[in-house]
Amino acid sequence: MMVHTTVFIVLGVVTLGAALAVVTSKNLFHSALFLMLSFVGVAGFYVLLEAPFLAAVQILVYVGAIAVLIIFAIMLTRRLMAEDLVQRNAQWVWSALGALLLFGVLVVTLVQVNWPVVEAAVPEDSITALGQDLMGPYVIPFEAASILLLVALVGAVIIAREEE
Repeated sequence: MMVHTTVFIVLGVVTLGAALAVVTSKNLFHSALFLMLSFVGVAGFYVLLEAPFLAAVQILVYVGAIAVLIIFAIMLTRRLMAEDLVQRNAQWVWSALGALLLFGVLVVTLVQVNWPVVEAAVPEDSITALGQDLMGPYVIPFEAASILLLVALVGAVIIAREEE
């Protein structure tokens, strides 16, 4: 049990550190790389929860598709990579106050609520049921999301293309 706790703490530090680096990094490209590291940390949590399918989906979809799409969009828009471009929002103080307020509400909720723990057996056919759900009623939303991502990628290429 000690190994699981240690791995959980290490994953938590890496994931939260990478997420913090995403919002504090001054370089947009570095922020995208830290986002990928944060996604990998979340996949590690899925492995700890003994959900290897969800970990693989996390790696394939978020790290392999979404984050790479973001990096391609950043690299295709050369203006965002300029050294003289100020990449800081003037409203960061309000954002930080809002984040601290949300953190306070979450801590108060965590402390005051009694969280009951119930151990239940995992059904034998849970993977089969998940596959049937993904290919049944949820196939249309997944296809719509893939078309939306394709349109976003094509739009980023068209916008970033140099005019002749």
